[in-house]
Amino acid sequence: MIGIEHISTYLPAGRIENLSRLEQFGINDTFISDKIGMVQLAVKDKADDTSDLCVKAVNQLLIEKGEILSEIECLIVCTQNPDHYGLPHTSAIVHGKLDLPSNCACFDVSLGCSGYVYSLSIIRSFMEANGYKKGLLITADPYSKVIDMNDKNTSLLFGDAATVTLMSDQPKWQIGKCVFGTDGSRNEAIQVRASDRKFEMAGRAVLDFCANIVPDNIRETLALNNFQIGDIDKFILHQGSKFIVNMIIKRMDLDPAKVPFEASSYGNTVSSSIPMILANENDAQSLVLSGFGVGVSWGSVVLMRD
Repeated sequence: MIGIEHISTYLPAGRIENLSRLEQFGINDTFISDKIGMVQLAVKDKADDTSDLCVKAVNQLLIEKGEILSEIECLIVCTQNPDHYGLPHTSAIVHGKLDLPSNCACFDVSLGCSGYVYSLSIIRSFMEANGYKKGLLITADPYSKVIDMNDKNTSLLFGDAATVTLMSDQPKWQIGKCVFGTDGSRNEAIQVRASDRKFEMAGRAVLDFCANIVPDNIRETLALNNFQIGDIDKFILHQGSKFIVNMIIKRMDLDPAKVPFEASSYGNTVSSSIPMILANENDAQSLVLSGFGVGVSWGSVVLMRD
């Protein structure tokens, strides 16, 4: 059975201070701290591309787990902001930079905020179908490549980061059944404009989607895995904003102590937001992961400590 053995993360040292931008957008510090929740945003070095963030996350994994690259049989990169507009695929570039074995399968997954949950299911299934024992799932979606810094709706939210999940047959976390969904009729709610390749988001449409779909998706996932809300030690939700996380807490009547919000010092890191938190989770025996966003797309899963 393939599951999660270890997670390592990389956060760039650079920061944007949102509290220094109050006058620019005509807002106050309460809006920053209580509504969006992002006091600082991590920003990559301008010289770094997506593959460089991936490699830095893997380098941290090697510090924590030792030299394992010769054992890696597959590599998946989840990103919607790849190197070279996606040609070649970023996972191939990372493969070359890491000098991975030639029998290592590599491909990208083009998903955003729901991408970690989707990619967990993909890499587990891929590895089990092919008899693989060790694989890497990397998330890296540096939105600083596409953010319009004059856009109040987006430029105060998103930060850069990368994570790598070591998948193996000696897991720390077993992966339960997932529940996924997509509403492509709302695809323009979160998009990059064709005119100038800058990111835009319809805030109200996103809030409505999160409020009306995500709680039911989590409930369905719990039922499919034969869990009740009270059985779950932690709910790790995509860190879209503090307001969104709190809204889901209220809609589901969750215990706020079980629903961490940890993105205040680095921002919404898209597909990295869930593993950024999961990497530091050492006590919980059962977890729900729920990602939701671009597409619009959503997915939730239960993890059980092995």
